[in-house]
Amino acid sequence: MISSGNGPRNHPDQPAQLQVPWHSLEPGELYTRLETGPGGLDPAEAARRLTRFGANELTAAKPLSPWPVFFRQFKNVLIVILFVAALLSAFLGHAVEAVTIAVIVIFAALLGFWQEFRAERALEALRRMAAPDAAVLRGGAEVTVPARDLVPGDLLLLRPGDRVAADVRLAQAYNLQLDEAALTGESLPVDKRASVAFSPETPLAERGNMVYAGTVVSYGRGAGVVVATAMQTEFGSIARMISGIETGRTPLQENLDRVGNLLARAALVAVVVIVVAGLWRGEPFIGMLLFGIALGVAAVPEALPAVVTISLALGVQRMVKRHALMRRLAAVETLGSTTVICSDKTGTLTRDEMTVRRVYCADAWYDLSGAGYAPEGEFSLEGRVVPPAAAVVELLRVAVLACDARVVRDEASGRWSAQGDPTEAALVVAAAKAGLSQAELAARYPRLDEIPFSSERKRMTTLHGEGSALFACAKGAPEVILSACTTQLAGGTGSEGACPLGNGEPPLDEASLARIAGAAREMAAAALRVLAVARKSGTDRNGAESGMTFLGLVGMIDPPRPEARAAIGVCREAGIRPVMITGDHPVTAAAVARELGLLDRERVVTGAELESMDDAALERAVPDIRVYARVSPAHKLRVVAALQKNGEVVAMTGDGVNDAPALKKADIGIAMGITGTAVSKEAAAMTLTDDNFASIVAAVEEGRAIFDNIKKYLMYLLSSNIGEIGLMMGAMLAGLPLPLGAVQILYVNLATDGLPALALAVDPAEPGLMRRPPRDATRGIFTRAVVTLILAGGAWSALVNLALFAWARASGRSDAEAMTVTFVSLVLIQFFNAYNFRSDRDSIFRRPFANRWLNRAVLWEIGLLLVVVYLPVLHRPFGTFSLTPLDWGVIILASGSIVPALELAKWVVRQRGAAN
Repeated sequence: MISSGNGPRNHPDQPAQLQVPWHSLEPGELYTRLETGPGGLDPAEAARRLTRFGANELTAAKPLSPWPVFFRQFKNVLIVILFVAALLSAFLGHAVEAVTIAVIVIFAALLGFWQEFRAERALEALRRMAAPDAAVLRGGAEVTVPARDLVPGDLLLLRPGDRVAADVRLAQAYNLQLDEAALTGESLPVDKRASVAFSPETPLAERGNMVYAGTVVSYGRGAGVVVATAMQTEFGSIARMISGIETGRTPLQENLDRVGNLLARAALVAVVVIVVAGLWRGEPFIGMLLFGIALGVAAVPEALPAVVTISLALGVQRMVKRHALMRRLAAVETLGSTTVICSDKTGTLTRDEMTVRRVYCADAWYDLSGAGYAPEGEFSLEGRVVPPAAAVVELLRVAVLACDARVVRDEASGRWSAQGDPTEAALVVAAAKAGLSQAELAARYPRLDEIPFSSERKRMTTLHGEGSALFACAKGAPEVILSACTTQLAGGTGSEGACPLGNGEPPLDEASLARIAGAAREMAAAALRVLAVARKSGTDRNGAESGMTFLGLVGMIDPPRPEARAAIGVCREAGIRPVMITGDHPVTAAAVARELGLLDRERVVTGAELESMDDAALERAVPDIRVYARVSPAHKLRVVAALQKNGEVVAMTGDGVNDAPALKKADIGIAMGITGTAVSKEAAAMTLTDDNFASIVAAVEEGRAIFDNIKKYLMYLLSSNIGEIGLMMGAMLAGLPLPLGAVQILYVNLATDGLPALALAVDPAEPGLMRRPPRDATRGIFTRAVVTLILAGGAWSALVNLALFAWARASGRSDAEAMTVTFVSLVLIQFFNAYNFRSDRDSIFRRPFANRWLNRAVLWEIGLLLVVVYLPVLHRPFGTFSLTPLDWGVIILASGSIVPALELAKWVVRQRGAAN
């Protein structure tokens, strides 16, 4: 049987597979360890191993039963209180209110159920990414088997377009390249070689003799021995990390639970005190019981779930317009308290479109403007825009002839995209900027033969016809191209219409070689990917790659998004720390970070350096690190965990399978909509439809605005409730009769906690929202400023309405008339409060009527109030009387006094804030 190597890696879902550093073994030793050979396994042995190791499938998490998930929603304290409130309202005979509350309760429970039931779908998406079939050698013959039947020791065949079905140590590789972006984050296809063994400590992204499940063959072909299947693959280890991560509750959920508990206790105490005091004064038991129930219903925020849901839903709609889709509503608010954004580089901070930036040709440096695959840009020499020199045109003509990629424009969207290798596409675009058409060149100089690129040769050479003559075009690694060159192109050589052959080509001496090598190093130090270009005239295939003429160097990079730099500036102003986490090379990552303004004197750390840090050391280091390069899935998870232990609220972006664990662990996981895998989208709470970092910042702004609006509603609600309860308790202590009836209390509750409250949910964002530091998620909604304003508004409301009730009785009005005066005043003072609480900082007189929905809600409710006061048929059920103009004058003055009272309270809050 198979030897144990370095020991088994146990997992409860299947028998142990080997834990061997396969990338450190030679192919011969590989066959010995796995008891297989170049002809693959015998079919009978494959069947035995399938029984031993199990199917090559990711183990599904235990499915959630829908009923426990649904009933768990009713463990929420606020939901329970609202349900009881609905029953109490029905008992009082208020069927409309009871039905309304019940609908809100059921809707909130269903919403929570749907969110939770979908939350664990990431593993299922991971399973769907597995290849359905695989080509293997068994008994020396090629057969196609279901991917689930692969076993360790199988010889897997790899061809372009194949999705790899297991982890494989290569035994053969012919120009093999794999797209590993989904696993490692590497933005470009990776060259693979079978003949090289690596040290056991080599990072995952640099194991050039391994291919992994879930990656895709982009070029060439190969074969290798399956060394791990199912949950033992790197893919499987990510699946285990996902299933082992519990998604934390959002700050909003924690805050609302605290609010629910607080309101439940406060309402219970207040109602008991008032009912006991009424009974002690000799009030009838049934009357006080009904009054207490009505007051309790009024104290419960039955509109809170609706306001929260509507705030979030409308915020989500606004976010869609800003290219962000939310998977979980509650996560919208988490964005508002984000303190760190961990962003991938490729496609998020950069365009994911290789672009030629610099050309070194005939001892001169040329810069190219423009970014991406749109053929728009100019050449400049020493800072001056110039037409491309003939030598530059010649270099780009030859480079394009040696390219297979094409650049095409989508007529519907107008977007340019690459078909083929992105580095070749960058050359095609650079040539187009010089006025060269790839199609015209191909027609004029047809390709007759080629010597293809391979990872060993590191170059590609094509042969073209020019009349009866042949010439060769080559591009590749500078050191390889230079070794094939004996001459160089001098300045001024070339023309618009033909490939010059043999003129102005001095020998390539030692001094020239040194200058060219220095130019290549300079480009590489600037994180540019460097290609050399050469050509040879009058040759055939055998002599094409010797005695060539060196034309120049081309430096390219995936350029930063221009809007990303501005977004990073907004982040800094908003107190949010942007961090780059990428699988790319540290030099490339650091160069892009500096260009974006993300990196100054902060640290750049590689995955290997992270390995050397324990958790405590990493927690101390993360505040000073801005770029993480060459990182693995486990590294990303550690970084997120370390930031969270430091008290940060972390937003994490990602597009690959490798990002899924960190996306799920982060406070807010953000997947890429264009390049993202289904796994990353299922693990994330939010998806960007344009894969743009700037859209994250826009989403953060929406999150802050949503939290502000929920806070406004709570300030308004609690201030109103304190005012109502304070009025009742004050009347009891002053020996006055109850100033409101039970029906009036319920009407006040409906009128003020209904449309005006919902209007606050869509209040426009306050100016300067993104110039504030992030909200401390641990402090919750009830900061000192918020509590001060709530208490000030509630106390003043209680005091003014109690005084008004006493005045009305003292002026000779009946108790019923005095109650009507107090009833109308209480409603109006709460409408004034709705405008007051549009900000806990700014004056009511700053953009007072900016919320048109609030304006309409208040006008509508005033109209209904007039109907209740003046329509005779409603006088008896609501206990109201028609008011005189004098009554209205006194009521408006009294209720309007809340404005200067809260203006003073806001001034005090601002002064304290300035002092702090």
